[in-house]
Amino acid sequence: MQIPRVVRLFLVAMLFLSLGKGVGSALALEDGFGPAKEVEGKHFTVYYSPQVEAFSLLQELRISASDQVLAGGTLSRGDSAGAELANMVDILFSRVCNILDMELYSFKGNIKVCASQSQLNGIYANLFGKELTRKSFYVFDLNTIYISAESFTREILGHEMAHAVISHYFVVLPSVKVQEILSSYVEYQLRKFNE
Repeated sequence: MQIPRVVRLFLVAMLFLSLGKGVGSALALEDGFGPAKEVEGKHFTVYYSPQVEAFSLLQELRISASDQVLAGGTLSRGDSAGAELANMVDILFSRVCNILDMELYSFKGNIKVCASQSQLNGIYANLFGKELTRKSFYVFDLNTIYISAESFTREILGHEMAHAVISHYFVVLPSVKVQEILSSYVEYQLRKFNE
């Protein structure tokens, strides 16, 4: 019995799609991050090293009541530091979308918070085989922001969130320079508002 050509093409396409998902998952597992605590928010799942405390990340993030109001949120507290962290990250994401005027309602990504800059450098070297020259980075293929605990500020995290928003908002991505200008604009606005 001969299988029709359309069915064969469909089966081959499904095979490649399923292999592609497996490769992406394997790459995500082999980034060198290691064991982590996890909190799930509306837009991001935050993974942070066991040596890092959610409360210290909250203090570094410095999301104020005015940020919550500007993001359209209500003034509420989470049941735990982890739940509060997830809520504050979602508020920051809303602020970034507002600053860029690019709303992404169904966006879902990851944030991995390393215990130190050296761990972050190791992950970058593991993923790209190069030395990291920044405090944080965003990987579109993994839809993941990587940042160290000491750099976990609203300005730096907002900059990386802007990269994520820009990458998912446009059908055709703007050039790297344009993306960097827009992300730097978000960082500037967050710094300016904080002063």
